[in-house]
Amino acid sequence: MFCSPFFTLWYIEEVVDFLKNPDDYTKNGCKIPRGVILDGPPGTGKTLLAKAIAGEARVPFISISGSEFVEMFVGVGASRVRDVFTRAKENAPCIIFIDEIDAVGRQRGAGFAGGNDEREQTVNQILVELDGFEGNPGVITIAATNRIDILDPALLRPGRFDRKITVELPDFVGRTKILAVHARGKPIETDVDLDAIARRTPGFSGAQLENVLNEAAISAARMGKVTIGWEQIDNAVDRIIMGIEKKGGTENISLRQKEIISYHEAGHAIVGALIPDYDQVQKISIIPRSNGAGGITFFSPQETRLESGLYSKQYLESQLSVALGGRVAEEIVFGEDNVTTGASNDFDHATGIARRMVKEWGMSDKVGRVAIGTPQSVEPFMGRMIGQRRTHWGQKILTDCDEEVERIVNNSYVRAREILQQNRKLLDHLAHALIDHEIVTAEEFETMIIQFKASMANFSLDSEGNDVYSLPFQNLP
Repeated sequence: MFCSPFFTLWYIEEVVDFLKNPDDYTKNGCKIPRGVILDGPPGTGKTLLAKAIAGEARVPFISISGSEFVEMFVGVGASRVRDVFTRAKENAPCIIFIDEIDAVGRQRGAGFAGGNDEREQTVNQILVELDGFEGNPGVITIAATNRIDILDPALLRPGRFDRKITVELPDFVGRTKILAVHARGKPIETDVDLDAIARRTPGFSGAQLENVLNEAAISAARMGKVTIGWEQIDNAVDRIIMGIEKKGGTENISLRQKEIISYHEAGHAIVGALIPDYDQVQKISIIPRSNGAGGITFFSPQETRLESGLYSKQYLESQLSVALGGRVAEEIVFGEDNVTTGASNDFDHATGIARRMVKEWGMSDKVGRVAIGTPQSVEPFMGRMIGQRRTHWGQKILTDCDEEVERIVNNSYVRAREILQQNRKLLDHLAHALIDHEIVTAEEFETMIIQFKASMANFSLDSEGNDVYSLPFQNLP
């Protein structure tokens, strides 16, 4: 269940009200919910929310990790569960918080060779304590997990964990408020705008935002500064996304390598800026990173698209063209015989997206609106997969899938090539700017686009009704 920040707050206020005013509910014959599951990505503040609920309701708070229940000695985990709930009943109303409940609450009997008997007995004891003969009036159990999909269904049924709250990554407003909290006590310079940092960090969790300001403070201290400026914060964001810059920057690579990297990143940036329905270029850099990247083009995803998780076919096709833009730039400038292996990750990324467009998202008229194969999410119980019946597709439809993946990738390549060929002067200028300065900001890049009157390539429809850019050839060898 997806919960917006509004509904997350509403659910939390409801739990607090249960603890503060239980009589208002019991007099109407209501049963107070026994448990609340907080599900969401790491670092979104599930533990902090549980503490905030206890503090707001002003009730005792008993915290324990799911891994503390798991022992090699039979019966120890179940005994600890009984002890925790006994303490909670003695101090009712009370909150029990179980962090990382998936460590002990996985589905029973899962796996080809059976399960861990000690862990399963512990799960059984939790189930009994939540909704046994005696019950636990006045005790609400809050559990946190990143993997609600692997929990035992008996834990999630009504009467046990009644409320399932998905704690999503913060939106723009949420990121701004989180940054304001973590900026307290730090000497932030007056020209630093927290709103600008929030716009620079879409998709960041609360823990990552805290780390941004902490890394910026560390960087400022190393430089001998007593205040934290925008440059330190901007570098901290880059460091979290792509790793630490290598010492010496581009001083340790040859001019030829610097030219290849510059044109490669310039290709990504220009295609991304001129192709329809794509993210805005944030920064272009050719400084090597600790993760092995020779350069990087930062894009700023649209907030609404990131929050909804809904991506149009046009956006995905544009993403393919952007991924291939680096290799296309190398071919145009240095020739096909002098291209490098720097685009290997780009090819892997583009092929993966095209394959999912055809096999999972029904974005191919030739294949149709069917799901071929299984989604890319990892099945947590491999043994269970062996006994499951699967749909077996014939060789024709599998061949059609391969042909459609190839067609989509090739058309995306054609689009990228047409854009870069029509804007060759901008490509050369941006690459030389990167060679000279190593970094080009969004504002500088926007000025270049206006200066060279950059234009998007014209496109038409092929015989199958698909959007392709107008070039003499459509199917590449």
